[in-house]
Amino acid sequence: MNTENIRLGLRENWKQFTLLVIINAFVGGMVGMERTIIPQFADVAFGIESKTAILSFITAFGITKAIANYFTGRLANRFGRKNMLLFGWLVAIPIPFILMHAPSWTFVIFANVLLGISQGFAWSSTVVMKIDLVGEKDRGLAMGLNEFAGYLAVGLVAFFTGFIANTYGITPYPFYIGIFLSLVGFVMTALWVKDTSPFVRKESIGDTTAQLDNVFLQTTFLNKTLSAVTQAGLVNNLNDGMIWGLLPIVLFGLNFDNAHIGIITAIYPTVWGIGQLFTGKMSDHFSKKRMLFWGMLVQGLAILLIPLSSGFYALTFLSAFLGLGTALVYPTFLSTIAQATSPRQRAESIGTFRLWRDLGYAFGAVISGVTADLFGVEYAIYLIGGLTILSSMIIKFRMPNNITTQVSRAV
Repeated sequence: MNTENIRLGLRENWKQFTLLVIINAFVGGMVGMERTIIPQFADVAFGIESKTAILSFITAFGITKAIANYFTGRLANRFGRKNMLLFGWLVAIPIPFILMHAPSWTFVIFANVLLGISQGFAWSSTVVMKIDLVGEKDRGLAMGLNEFAGYLAVGLVAFFTGFIANTYGITPYPFYIGIFLSLVGFVMTALWVKDTSPFVRKESIGDTTAQLDNVFLQTTFLNKTLSAVTQAGLVNNLNDGMIWGLLPIVLFGLNFDNAHIGIITAIYPTVWGIGQLFTGKMSDHFSKKRMLFWGMLVQGLAILLIPLSSGFYALTFLSAFLGLGTALVYPTFLSTIAQATSPRQRAESIGTFRLWRDLGYAFGAVISGVTADLFGVEYAIYLIGGLTILSSMIIKFRMPNNITTQVSRAV
């Protein structure tokens, strides 16, 4: 494709952008398929009661997704964004079949290894492709729309799987949704998605952003902007991993049925998803640092209040409050990383950020699972809430007020 004919912008590329939004909703739906029912699936189908053992599926998911994120960023320029997305869908297709017919918990963990690989390649690819298409002006809005679609789908599918499980049982019917999502997602990508690598070449022509000498080290440790965002991303998914694994257990212990558990667990990602329609655009106009600080602080406070609540409406409110905090930070993470790196290094920097961010799932599952087994679920929730508030303080005191594109040599 001739770069002279390429125009960057959301309006100029709305057809491809809209297609990618729809596809990312399908990607998110694959996670939503597990969001409500897997912890109960472990107990009902396999008699597993240990919180650490139950949360092992999130550990497997988080580690493999994190690694896949990193390699998607490294390989995107070499093999093309579309090919990475197609590979992600190809890996997703067998997942619901494995879950439906799993003879042991080991097969459930293996399915989540595949889910992590699939999510890493597919979601990372849609993120990078949307950033490629829109250019600098609408970057936050683009990320808001992307994450809105993905996490709204997580919430909606979590609700429907909870409803289906309550009506027809934990297995196999809730997993039929995954069969539909994976097959249609693969076909749509193969037929209609176009690779966005030429858009990167177009944007690079006039770009003056300083090149990072070591993208991994700068994103992880050295650059104050990038490293502050990266630690917050890790803690965000650390608390999400805890909520994913322990919140259904808390609700089950309060004698809520599957339908009510589905509603409470779905409110959080639904508010998270819808909220990003607004917070993504806000990050284009307001202080990214302030949005990140307040978002992490709100999350931490909501988590700390969960063990103190037992009523349906109180827990529904806290789930929504947690979703609001997450909506403030999620598109802002990505738009900040994109602004602070050059177009040619953007995919690798985003991949590094998403490596650490999604390792948060594994850390959250291990930390909260071990703490819950040793001291009780309430103490695990308090610990994760405290870590989330600590992360907000790191944003406040380490991240510069103005996003810098210059390489920082000192920690």
